[in-house]
Amino acid sequence: MTDDTTLRARTDALAEALSVAGPRLDATTAARIQQAVDGVHERLALGVEHTVVALAGGTGSGKSSLFNKISRLTFADVGIKRPTTARVTACSWDRGAEALLDWIGVDRERRIVQAGELEADEELDGLVLLDLPDHDSVEPAHREVVDRILPLVDLLVWVVDPQKYADDALHSGYLRESVGMEASMLVLLNQIDTVPAGRRDELRTDLDRLLEDDGLRGVPVIAVSARTGEGVAQVRELLEEVCERQTVAAGRAAGELDGAARLLLSQLPAEVPWQLDQAVARELPALVEATGLDAVAGQVGAAVRNGYGMPEFPPPDRDAVTLSRARWLTRAGAALPSGWQRALGETAQGADVLRTAVFEAVRSVRLDVSGPRYARAMRRLAWVLGGTGVVVGVLAGLAAGGVLDLLDPWPWVLWVVAGVLLLAAVGVVAGVVVARNRLAHRRSEGVAREGRAALERVLAEGLGAPTQKLLAEHRKVRELAQSARDVPVARPERNGASVHPGAAEPLSSTGAVPGAASPATQA
Repeated sequence: MTDDTTLRARTDALAEALSVAGPRLDATTAARIQQAVDGVHERLALGVEHTVVALAGGTGSGKSSLFNKISRLTFADVGIKRPTTARVTACSWDRGAEALLDWIGVDRERRIVQAGELEADEELDGLVLLDLPDHDSVEPAHREVVDRILPLVDLLVWVVDPQKYADDALHSGYLRESVGMEASMLVLLNQIDTVPAGRRDELRTDLDRLLEDDGLRGVPVIAVSARTGEGVAQVRELLEEVCERQTVAAGRAAGELDGAARLLLSQLPAEVPWQLDQAVARELPALVEATGLDAVAGQVGAAVRNGYGMPEFPPPDRDAVTLSRARWLTRAGAALPSGWQRALGETAQGADVLRTAVFEAVRSVRLDVSGPRYARAMRRLAWVLGGTGVVVGVLAGLAAGGVLDLLDPWPWVLWVVAGVLLLAAVGVVAGVVVARNRLAHRRSEGVAREGRAALERVLAEGLGAPTQKLLAEHRKVRELAQSARDVPVARPERNGASVHPGAAEPLSSTGAVPGAASPATQA
């Protein structure tokens, strides 16, 4: 897979992540990520065969003088002229860089190309060198130009001088914001000829320390002098290496994507501890109480036992339902950023809609208060048995009193028959009571069980489904951002090992190693 194809895939992944996240991201983060996506898209559309190198620095650092030394021209404004313009100067070693310079925003009269004043220099083929306005100029427009162009360049060269290399405006305003872009950065310590030879190592060590404090590790530092030309040849060699390698543009784009992806990932927690079943179980008791489900279930049982009564569900308690919804949203969104919390509250059912759904759910539960199917027949049988027993008992009494002329043992037989009939009637009545009690218990449990199931469905559909959808989108945004950061950019192997994915190869011109002096400055 080519650099271009891989970078496009990473850019598309980051753009999709931004689209899925939508307004749930804060405006500043979304704008930063969108800027990176748009910038890389536009840079890829222009191709990565050109390498855009920008000289940036503060007033008096000597950027323009170095620009002229590197290009071997006297084209950039120097001295008193420079602070008066916010325009960028460009020197291109390729005739085909016009569209790229248009995109960067360099005025046509501020461009010079190889076919004109520059002599042929094949080693720098494809290089576009920019001289930016002073970032600390008293003119706000100058900094605006710098801030607009810095994200567009492939290799950023910071030019500092011995007097202002520790300037807070540079370190807090720019360098600390460039962590992660070390592979596309270079620092030139200009005016080294003004520093006594015995203090140069101390000065360079202090500059390395400041870069480390800024979070920048591995950034090459080269000591140069635009006045004497010291170190300029080394800078040109480094630029020739960059142009020959033709990976700085891709590495810069990869760095932009990586930085934007890291920013997005920093806004999204890696883990959101939430499970639907547990969330439903936590809030179910509150809705059971709000609807009076257990009380109604008990009333159904009583109606079955007693044979009368018609219970019904009252409207759910509004405050209880509202509090239940609020607790759900608080627990589900506890680990989410505020924008995602707001989105969850907007997509979940509102309190009034949830209350209506809860009421409809419990009203759908069947409240059957009818007794056993055979209860009426058994009651009639008990009446018949009891009545017959009474009649037989009366006859037995009459026989015992001599009113009826019955021979022994028939009176006693009648007494026994009457007793058996009465006992049978009592047994039938007792059986009916037991059957009603058992049926009442089953009906009461059934109402409670069906009511809870109905309330679980309401919670799962009204609150659970929106929560699951939002958390799934949250996971998707993280996955897309991770892929935008981790998809490897193809690099040719070097010394038997492939280059770290997504990063430009470190700048490694002769002597240009982090924290080391150039051969010229060691003299």
